[in-house]
Amino acid sequence: MDYIYHYDSPLGGITMASDGEALIGLWFDGQQFYASTLERAQEQRMLPIFQETSRWLDVYFSGQDPDFAPLLRPKGTPFRLAVWQYLLAIPYAQTVTYAEIAHYIAQQKGQKSMSAQAVGGAVGHNPISLIIPCHRVIGTDGSLTGYAAGLERKGWLLALEKGKLFTNV
Repeated sequence: MDYIYHYDSPLGGITMASDGEALIGLWFDGQQFYASTLERAQEQRMLPIFQETSRWLDVYFSGQDPDFAPLLRPKGTPFRLAVWQYLLAIPYAQTVTYAEIAHYIAQQKGQKSMSAQAVGGAVGHNPISLIIPCHRVIGTDGSLTGYAAGLERKGWLLALEKGKLFTNV
């Protein structure tokens, strides 16, 4: 059974999910691929992992880089897990491109190249938004592209991290 709990953020409701021990999901309510990795049986209950995640979110939405992270256990294919691991290494307030991730993953697999579109699919299916910072991935030309929670939220999050918050969300 999976457990869920809700958090109210400046950008709308967020649903957190846990297997009872680790965080397995964090989605803006209604975003694309919302709760796609959850089991059918769910129970809403406050757990220690949700308290820690709420504390992380409070720090993050205050405009600071949290110096801790809750225990994460995303569910996905080995390829997606590799992409999400890369995302975890993107520093606060910095961005990378889909092509940069594709190049890195290809090198790790001993391949000449990899499709940036395949990486985009993995980034888009990230089940733990914000903490696994898929919003820090941008197009090669620097454009904001492909965020399952919406480009307005992506822009707001990047502006928050750079200390240039705008409020047209």
